Amino acid sequence: MAFTSLKTWLNFEFFGTELYQILSAFVILLLALLLKKIFDHYLVQFAKKITKKTESNYDDLMLEAVKAPVSALIICIGIFYAAFALQFPKEPYNIPEILHNAFKISISVIIIWTLYRLSNLLAEFLKNVFAQTDEDVAKHFAPLISQALKFTIFILGILVLIQNMGYSVSSLIAGLGIGGLAIALAAQETLANLFGTFVMLTDKPFKVGDWVQFADVDGDVETIGFRSTKIRTWSKSLKIVPNKLLTSEIIENWSAMPKRRVKMTIGVTYDSPPEKVLELRDRMEQILVDDPDVDKGYYLVYFTGFGSSQLEIFVYYFTKTTVWKEYLEVRQRVNVKFMRVVEELGLSFAFPSQTLYFGDSLDVIRHDNNQITEKT
Repeated sequence: MAFTSLKTWLNFEFFGTELYQILSAFVILLLALLLKKIFDHYLVQFAKKITKKTESNYDDLMLEAVKAPVSALIICIGIFYAAFALQFPKEPYNIPEILHNAFKISISVIIIWTLYRLSNLLAEFLKNVFAQTDEDVAKHFAPLISQALKFTIFILGILVLIQNMGYSVSSLIAGLGIGGLAIALAAQETLANLFGTFVMLTDKPFKVGDWVQFADVDGDVETIGFRSTKIRTWSKSLKIVPNKLLTSEIIENWSAMPKRRVKMTIGVTYDSPPEKVLELRDRMEQILVDDPDVDKGYYLVYFTGFGSSQLEIFVYYFTKTTVWKEYLEVRQRVNVKFMRVVEELGLSFAFPSQTLYFGDSLDVIRHDNNQITEKT
């Protein structure tokens, strides 16, 4: 008797749905919420304790990426199974089929969402790989890959959703092909600049902060973007150079110099004795040896020739620093020491002069810097 009453009570219809179906749907939703709570507060916390013990951060990123989608998946499955338990009618609308299609679409959205979040894991992996060889490539190239991957997942996800909704994707792709051609023609400059960015990040002709010179551009690199590179010139103006131009120009990177060259010729007057000239050469060479900022790997000091108005001593050396101001300070210090040695040896620096002889007379007119001196 009691069983019959319970059965009658469970078969009681409420808005066309029997009570046991409503109770089944309620139990399924309750189990889904309970399972979600267990996952969020226990399984995830337990997994975090395990991932913190590992040296790699990839497992932390993966856990963070899948945590929210899995939680949403549990609720999604609970909602749809609860809806199926209500056993909706197929007339006048086929509600079970609508629910089935909605369930497929929801699962597709969750999968796409998961892949989208996992792209951060791939970006971190690429960043670590590139950082082993070059930090700048890792800084610029990895985010570019990440954005491209996310964009690809987003587009493919939309196509999958359209397919699951019952629409033909092939006709849409054919239409996109015609439109894509027009877009590609309009965006060819942007694509060329993006390709230039890719070439720069792989070839690494310069980095931010380098002093570069090419064509009519001369200055320091401030930023390297996906479309253009900003260079601050010496006059403090900002030049924005499209990256596609940088792939076809000969770029001189002054900051890439390991050391900076000094090349000069010092002239002394023709009345200098040979012994004094050789002593001058030796002492000038010793100055280069003693200076702490002169590179000792390669230097030259030689009496090389007879100029039109001077005895020429060739000086060739490198400074250890490549910074412009420090380079000038080293060169100035060495030049002052050269001047003091010339003065100590009683020699004189030569300057352009001309001596004129008139016939067989002893009269001589010598021109020294627009000053005329007569000798007899």
